[in-house]
Amino acid sequence: MDKQLLSDLIAFTGIETQFTDAWGNQSEVAEKNLLTLLAAQGFAVDNEALAREQLLERQQDHWEQMLDPVSVQKAGQDTHIQLKLPIALANTALELLLTTEQGKTHRFTLTATEDADLNQVVVFDGEEYQQYQWTLPVLLDQGYHSVRLTLGELEFVQSLIITPSACFKPAEFNKQKQWGVSVQLYCVRSEQNWGIGDFADLRFLLGHLAQQGADFVGLNPIHALYPAMPESASPYSPSSRRWLNIIYLAAPQMPGFDQCKQVQQLINAPGFKQQLAAARAAEWVDYTAVTRLKLPVFKALYQWFIEHQSEHAELAHAFSVFKQQSGESLLQMALYDAIHAHLIQKDSHAWGWPVWPQAWQKPDSDEVLAFAKAHADELDFYCYLQFIAREQLAAAQAFAKQQGMLLGLYRDLAVGVSEASTEIWGNPDLYCRGASVGAPPDILGPKGQNWGLPPMLPYQMFQQAYRPMIDLFRANMQNSGALRIDHVMALLRLWWVPKGAESAGDGAYVYYPIQDLLGILALESQRHQVVVIGEDLGTVPDGIRDILAEYGMYSYRVFFFEKAEDGGYVSPAHYPVQAMATLTTHDMPTLIGYWHCGDLHLGKEVGLYRDDQLPGLFESRHKDKQKILDSLHGHQMLSPNFDHNVDHVGMTTELSHAIQRHVAKGSSQLLCLQLEDWMEMTQPVNIPGTSDEYPNWRRKLTMTLEQLAQQHNVNELLQELTRLRRG
Repeated sequence: MDKQLLSDLIAFTGIETQFTDAWGNQSEVAEKNLLTLLAAQGFAVDNEALAREQLLERQQDHWEQMLDPVSVQKAGQDTHIQLKLPIALANTALELLLTTEQGKTHRFTLTATEDADLNQVVVFDGEEYQQYQWTLPVLLDQGYHSVRLTLGELEFVQSLIITPSACFKPAEFNKQKQWGVSVQLYCVRSEQNWGIGDFADLRFLLGHLAQQGADFVGLNPIHALYPAMPESASPYSPSSRRWLNIIYLAAPQMPGFDQCKQVQQLINAPGFKQQLAAARAAEWVDYTAVTRLKLPVFKALYQWFIEHQSEHAELAHAFSVFKQQSGESLLQMALYDAIHAHLIQKDSHAWGWPVWPQAWQKPDSDEVLAFAKAHADELDFYCYLQFIAREQLAAAQAFAKQQGMLLGLYRDLAVGVSEASTEIWGNPDLYCRGASVGAPPDILGPKGQNWGLPPMLPYQMFQQAYRPMIDLFRANMQNSGALRIDHVMALLRLWWVPKGAESAGDGAYVYYPIQDLLGILALESQRHQVVVIGEDLGTVPDGIRDILAEYGMYSYRVFFFEKAEDGGYVSPAHYPVQAMATLTTHDMPTLIGYWHCGDLHLGKEVGLYRDDQLPGLFESRHKDKQKILDSLHGHQMLSPNFDHNVDHVGMTTELSHAIQRHVAKGSSQLLCLQLEDWMEMTQPVNIPGTSDEYPNWRRKLTMTLEQLAQQHNVNELLQELTRLRRG
């Protein structure tokens, strides 16, 4: 392809042609990868004339919009309106109507050449377009405002978003440091749940940890998955990031559970009791078995609610308000789940809308609309489950606050949705289905990673006035005190892997409008009073951490990754204050797994490492463990009598607790530990870079919550953590 044309296409689409990898080396993106990603975005890369025409068409489309669909600007500064005008209109009086979020209106008349500053000129097909900047003579409060420009039959509307300069920070952060625990909710065992952790378990855990002085419980993403296909269980490949996973509903806590005769018949049947016992006893989460237990009970409880609405007017009214406020997104989610259940009964391979019959692939097709009308009760059932899920989550957060937790729940926002998702079904223009989000080779994934998540198109995101992102932030800040943004670098750039690529390394980074997205994130954070934590691991570009810190976002500091130049471990006392420190994550081995190299052995088994790589990895791990031991002794975290030679030291309770206390004494505002390490577990919950090679997202905890609460040595550790954080 012509070099200039290729350069123009790359610039328009925001593809980065070179990057610094995880080991600090400069890498160049191969031209074939650039061309593949351009083709994925609809450019005819094998036909230069057509590709040039397509680029020109998209550029001209941008310039023919007199107002951009959205503008994000900071509060306390002059607000600027950019006007893009054909030269013939540069001397025409224009009428602008400003409507504030509060409903106040202001009308303005201006002529670009007289009242604004010319700052750019372009020519398309011989026609000149000029861009002018006009300063709004009104100081706007933070929020979502609207600017409307009308010219004859033409009308352009801009969403004008005025944002704070930083995310929310509680005043209590100035008084003491906080700690909490992260939990994969599906892993939880208890005496009460139905084979998978649920919102009732969450409440139990919150109550127990609050008594020990914890400030939060962090959750895996609890986004909606696929009720009709329960084995699609990855919390990071959801159907919708706006709605909740109904499998976490605690059936006994739902309205009517004790009163509904049909439910009592179901749960007291011998077959049900046997299946429930088997689901609870299973070593790995059996999603299919749990769904078979729960869905019939949910349906009976929904029917009970419908029949008893008049006796429960407050609940019925709350459900009605919920549906009204949730709008089209909720109905679309319900419609998708209902259609999916309908089609998969006929064809077990109907895994998602991309393989459904053509008529079902669009939410507004005649067939889909007819189905929605004919199955209105079923759609209402799925809406009801979302309503009760929100109620149970809200009750857990309210309980945490009542128990004295500062943050309560800390939720996790996944980086994307799967190709089969209701979000892509409902808004296909927003996504590039010819590529997938992933990561280049790095420490966590030596072969790179392909997550199977179609990325959002930056230009479409802008054209939709960032509405999908606003809705996303709002939904995930509900009923939480903190929000973790998984792979926070996605706000700046995402690694796109072309569909069909031989390797996850055969991709490139695509840039996103980070300043706009951070501004919106800060606005929603302040409104919901939610602390924002950015998971900034992997390949981190220069400067990104400074930008995130400037916006008040809390960084991630994983103990095992914090190494000094001499190979030793950085003292947690030197971690940044504006960070959350942790020992390990859901993508890493447990403490015992790390110390005994379980992750390396597993990696070999599942094919992550070549045989010639392993000796070096084992040697490096051995050296790291000695450095950790040296650091613990140097900080007097271990008894002087504790062996100093790593050759003689396995992971013991004493060593595990010493490492946890060591990080707890650090300077970071937040500390997050894992239940697995209190239970001294060995198996990881997830191995990055694998799909079927290991049962990811299924490994259960080895103790019930009730058993954990009785572990005196663990409770003593937790109380000591509280003293260390508050001392």
